[in-house]
Amino acid sequence: MIDRRTLMISGAAFAGLAAGPVRSSDALDPVVARLRGFVEQGELPFASLRVAQRGRVLAEAHISGVETIGPESLYRIYSMTKPVAAAGAVLLIEDGALTLDTPVAGIVPEFADLQVLGEGDARIPARVMTVGHLLTHTCGLANSWGDARVAPLYRQAGLTAAAWMYDPEIGGLAGFARRLGQLPLEHQPGADWLYGYGLDIAGLVIERISGERLGDFLKRRIFDPLGMADTGFFVPEDRADRLAGLYTAGEGGLNRVRSGAERTPLRRPLADSGSGALVSTLSDYGRFADMLANGGAVDGARVMSADSARLMMTPWGPQDHVEPRLRQFYGGRLDGRMGQALGGVTRLDDGSGPGSTGEYAWGGAAGTGFWLRRASGYR
Repeated sequence: MIDRRTLMISGAAFAGLAAGPVRSSDALDPVVARLRGFVEQGELPFASLRVAQRGRVLAEAHISGVETIGPESLYRIYSMTKPVAAAGAVLLIEDGALTLDTPVAGIVPEFADLQVLGEGDARIPARVMTVGHLLTHTCGLANSWGDARVAPLYRQAGLTAAAWMYDPEIGGLAGFARRLGQLPLEHQPGADWLYGYGLDIAGLVIERISGERLGDFLKRRIFDPLGMADTGFFVPEDRADRLAGLYTAGEGGLNRVRSGAERTPLRRPLADSGSGALVSTLSDYGRFADMLANGGAVDGARVMSADSARLMMTPWGPQDHVEPRLRQFYGGRLDGRMGQALGGVTRLDDGSGPGSTGEYAWGGAAGTGFWLRRASGYR
């Protein structure tokens, strides 16, 4: 059994990584072969896989299909941005600048008079929203898509996912928070689980405490120490040819997305979205996962303390309402008992499904995902 393991896999509607040789231990050859089969059968446009132990890569596969990919390929990781933004908040907790119980309104006064949508159109005063609520999808903020009652209000206010950060009329993260603060929450903070814009507001918390733009803070505290040179919220023109395509599956097979979303990362955003706007490579994000799996450090580069890494991957808050909502979010497909940690989910026991207690994971809308298992005895 692989201990302190990190696994990254990507493909499907999103991008994979790299065209090139396959490095694999014998035990992982069947996994690589199955991925290759998906690509050859046209079920995936391409695929990539990375497995590491204590920072040492055990297997790495780069399988081209309808598009040629390489180790330098850049991918829209969408919601895999969330664990990175959560790590940024955890670093400020480690610095003593805030706690998980810090009221959000003390840092984001735009949220000073929040209300909750009650019966019909009634609005009732909201309870205190904390930083911990932002990092665990329990703050009451929704998304512009989905069936939340407040979602149409978000769209009417111009707060459309993956687009608001490019709209000059929104006014960046501060303007985003100002508009959100004028809209009701879907539920009281801490009372339920709802996938939403919490990590975007967490990004604003980071900006106001650090005095830096979110992308600059993450670069200084996480990306540069780990050597994640190709990770950021914007793809410069000289790297545009490295950006992998987006694909959807239809009756006629795989179709490349040709909408505005195709070129979005090539536009410099007016705000950095902590919920889903990073672009990265397989090896870059693998370094981030290695860091968490190894207690905050990898290859001599320490990003956070072992206690902070443990905090990030520990369930936070009441979990009784989380698992049913997660199961609903994943369309009924949930392998075992999962809880909500900071920025990602964590396995609650060994016996209810594959994996082990404490395994931490999250994914992205375009078919990317990562899983890691942390070992005891962090040093």
